[in-house]
Amino acid sequence: MSAALTSPLQRAWLQSGGGRFDLLVAGAALLLLLAWDVSGLDLATARLFGSADGFAWRDRFLTSRVMHDGGRWLGFAVLALMVVNVWRPLWPGLSRRQRLIGLGSTVLCLLAIPALKQFSPTSCPWDLSEFGGVAQHVSHWRFGVSDGGPGRCFPSGHAIAAFAFFGGYFMLRQRHPRAAGLWLAVVLLLGAAFGAAQLARGAHYPSHTLWSAWLCWVLSALCAAAGSRATGAPAR
Repeated sequence: MSAALTSPLQRAWLQSGGGRFDLLVAGAALLLLLAWDVSGLDLATARLFGSADGFAWRDRFLTSRVMHDGGRWLGFAVLALMVVNVWRPLWPGLSRRQRLIGLGSTVLCLLAIPALKQFSPTSCPWDLSEFGGVAQHVSHWRFGVSDGGPGRCFPSGHAIAAFAFFGGYFMLRQRHPRAAGLWLAVVLLLGAAFGAAQLARGAHYPSHTLWSAWLCWVLSALCAAAGSRATGAPAR
């Protein structure tokens, strides 16, 4: 696609090579994330959907079957397409290395976030005593401090059914900037929708989803940057 079809700002966003620009995005997002954590709004937001009787949306068809189960199967389907893309390119002009990096960064996210959850003492909102569970609310920054519940709820695992696919954006953005922009928009919208559904169900706080998004972005950007250096692509 001709660079003339995009504005300078779009070119900076869609065609940047994965150096300073990606670092800037990650840094700005980190500051916003930390501000959210300091605000203490996680619990206040959960209270909008939960009560002493639990979370009314926990087992609803829309949130449980469509957004949770359906989102998971959608993630599996897109992952299968990325595997196919390694051997049978779905977009012209991409090297096999680029396609492998896109797939590899996705798999890395799909493995890393659930692994982090296994070591987290943070329990889900539906585990809190004020929502019918047994745990007390403890910040996920209080490392090693148990809240009295089962833990293993931070960051959000379900949100990566969308956010793990940031790698597709990095894979496409130099050769197919418009496709990359569309891919990025869909990933962000689906990730937000999955996070909202899990919030309504009492499965996660907003910060759980936001941290999953940030971690997936950083991991995907690092994979893309490493791939660019390995191929000798110029940094931008």
